[in-house]
Amino acid sequence: MAKFDPNQATYAEGAVRVERAVRALKVDLKSKIVTSRDPAAEKLKRALPIRNVPDGFEKWQLPFVFDKGLFFVTHAKAGVKAAEHSHDEGDGIRFIVSGSIQFNKYELTAGDWMFIPARVPYSFEVGKAGAVMCYCYCCCCAGAADIKDWLVDPPPDVLQRLGLQ
Repeated sequence: MAKFDPNQATYAEGAVRVERAVRALKVDLKSKIVTSRDPAAEKLKRALPIRNVPDGFEKWQLPFVFDKGLFFVTHAKAGVKAAEHSHDEGDGIRFIVSGSIQFNKYELTAGDWMFIPARVPYSFEVGKAGAVMCYCYCCCCAGAADIKDWLVDPPPDVLQRLGLQ
């Protein structure tokens, strides 16, 4: 199992990533209700993938930012594992939409959730049917490769921290 580091990008960088994608695609999220079925939603999904995931996971960032909250959706294949990791910048919550995950002695299934405090290490294994999960993090799980396209003239210290310089 490969090491997974969700602490490569900051919350602020993840928020900028969303705001720039929405602006670039000219999507209006301020004056009308937008659903996942709107044509613009598919364009935003393609613009906001998260490559910083363990093998067997597919993840993308949803196109809105709440005060200190970023949202993600993940599809995970049956039996894949998320190695032990923590979210150091902020708390998070995971909702199981379908399938299941095994966390410690619990099998979490559709409708279950888990609260993940900042800096608390955890791991989990996806169940036999795979899983679809939604997340809200007070941090950004994007990796350096996920946000570099959306940073315009980033300061040298940001480039260095992201390993891009």
